[in-house]
Amino acid sequence: MSLSAKFIAIVYHSPYGHTAKVAGAIAQGAAKVGAVVHQMDIEHIDWDILDQADAIIMGCPTYMGNLTSGLKLFMEQSSKRWLARSWQGKLAAGFTNGGGLSGDKLAVLQQINLFAMQHGMLWTGLPLMPTGRNATDLNRMSSFLGLMTQSDNAPVEVTPPTGDIETAIWFGEYVGCVLNRLNSVTSNL
Repeated sequence: MSLSAKFIAIVYHSPYGHTAKVAGAIAQGAAKVGAVVHQMDIEHIDWDILDQADAIIMGCPTYMGNLTSGLKLFMEQSSKRWLARSWQGKLAAGFTNGGGLSGDKLAVLQQINLFAMQHGMLWTGLPLMPTGRNATDLNRMSSFLGLMTQSDNAPVEVTPPTGDIETAIWFGEYVGCVLNRLNSVTSNL
């Protein structure tokens, strides 16, 4: 992990654009606290950027209570880095988006979390208390392991709703702050 850089890579799979919109909001939040952010769809993975990142945030839609095959393939393709322990000590976080209010999104976050643990990464969740259940409320789905957002079967211009996008911005800012804290601790060692 770099001692001076605050470099966050966001890796996502977004077949319909909703998850990409959430990734953009996370990047916006991380940039607010000074992080350099690189977003990449799994179709355009740059392994060198991932290896240089101080933090990797991963996300995909929830499909039938599971990861998308695209994110799963990305995970499998990281096996050489797993063996070499290339990402050990990097900060990790996860997010998912789905059509249902639940849709078993927790299962997707658990799978991303387990993947990060296999790599020896340091996990950060979403320690934001829910503010309600309306579409404008923060963390309306009461998720703590990572970020959950919900998209109706509507164009990406109108969904996910405002509260979910604001939660994604908050999440990105939080991950950036955690990374800042880790950098200050490790620079004092």
